[in-house]
Amino acid sequence: MGYDYLKYAVAMDAQTLESLMREYGQEVWNYAYLICRSRSMADDIAQETFLKAFRHIDSFRAEASVKTWLLRITRNLSYNYKNSAFFRKALLLGRIAPIGQHQSAEQAFLDEEATNEVWRQVFSLPAKHREILLLHVRHQLSLGEIASLLGIPEGTAKSRLFGARQKLSKLLKEDETHEQFT
Repeated sequence: MGYDYLKYAVAMDAQTLESLMREYGQEVWNYAYLICRSRSMADDIAQETFLKAFRHIDSFRAEASVKTWLLRITRNLSYNYKNSAFFRKALLLGRIAPIGQHQSAEQAFLDEEATNEVWRQVFSLPAKHREILLLHVRHQLSLGEIASLLGIPEGTAKSRLFGARQKLSKLLKEDETHEQFT
């Protein structure tokens, strides 16, 4: 769905908000989770992202796509949450724990374990590499959109993405080698 008309909007109606939430809600939540690693915070951040977009539609200038604009709002809110005392307290209390699903079929289990291991390795990357890799792979943003979202030159985005891929590849190879000897 095209949202080009939003660059002229001074207010957003409920139908447009609902449409944005349907189309981009999961990606906004995933990005918030990537940064905060907390399901409940990702829920709060996703909700706050759409409320902020609803209240401040007049700030959308269409210099980037609606998706990029929403992810930028998500990023800013996520880092604000992450840096808040509440987040630090939640980490200290050990409240953040991944919730996994277990399937009974052996192959499905092995596939899930392999996928989980890739995600564990992605989450072990430094924040700047983890973030750019997920924006490119999971959210399918172009390097230009990523650069705009992160406020960095496109060349820097390209080199970070290259570095992230190299680090992830190295981690996965090391893990594979470790498994062979255990």
